[in-house]
Amino acid sequence: MELVRVKFRQTDLRFFSRHIWRRRRRFEQSPAALARLHPLNAYGWSKHLVDRRIVDDVARGQAAPQQWVGLKFFNVYGPNETHKGIMQSLVSKIFPAVKAGETVSLFKSYRPDYPDGGQQRDFIYVKDCVAVVSWFLKHPETSGLFNVGTGTPRSFLDLVSVVCTVIGATPHIRFIEMPDELRTQYQYFTCADIAKLRRAGFDQSFHSLEGGVRDYLRQLSYDNDRDVQASRIGG
Repeated sequence: MELVRVKFRQTDLRFFSRHIWRRRRRFEQSPAALARLHPLNAYGWSKHLVDRRIVDDVARGQAAPQQWVGLKFFNVYGPNETHKGIMQSLVSKIFPAVKAGETVSLFKSYRPDYPDGGQQRDFIYVKDCVAVVSWFLKHPETSGLFNVGTGTPRSFLDLVSVVCTVIGATPHIRFIEMPDELRTQYQYFTCADIAKLRRAGFDQSFHSLEGGVRDYLRQLSYDNDRDVQASRIGG
C-alpha cells in the first residue's frame, strides 16, 4: 500500500492507493459488509485490513482527516510502468513480442464456462485513474472507499487482439499451463462496481480498451524508437 499525503487548500488529504481485484458485486463500505469479504491471498488481506481499520475508526467516531479516500484500482495499464518488471501490465509485457511477430502466451482455462484466454479483467487506463484522483482533490467534501475501474470487463484475448490491431500485426497466441499454486486462487472474472463513484459525482467517461491501448502504444512506440536512436548514437 502507498500512503500519499497531499496538502491542498489547507486540507490534509490521505489517499490510500491499493490494488485489490474483486468479483463484480455491490460495493458496500460498512464495517459489517467489509468483514464479509475474504481476499484470496496475503497481499489482498494486507490491503483489506487497512480498509477495515479505517472504516471502523470512522464509524466509531475516532479522529479522522477532513477528507480520507481509499481507492481500489483494478487492472491499471499505461505509460511509465516498465520499471515494475513482472508486475507491469500485460499491454506493456506483450508489446515487444507482438511488434516482433513473436508468439504471446496466455494461461489456459480450467473452467468450462471460460475458454482459453477468455478470463476477464476490468482494464483501466492510468490517465483515467489520474482523473479520478484529481476529482477527489477538487471535492474535499467527499470521503470513503471507492472502486476505480471502467465497469466493463474484457478478456485477455480481447486485449491481445487490440494490441495486435493497433500495431497492425497478426495475433500469434499459445495457451500455457497455469502453475499449480495459482489455480486455487485464480480469479476468472473481475469487474469494478463503480456505482458509488458515480453517485459521489464523478461523471467523466473512461477510455475504452481500444482507445486507451491506442494512446498508450503511441508512447511505447515513441520510447522504443528513441531508445534505438540513443543506442546508435552511443555506439
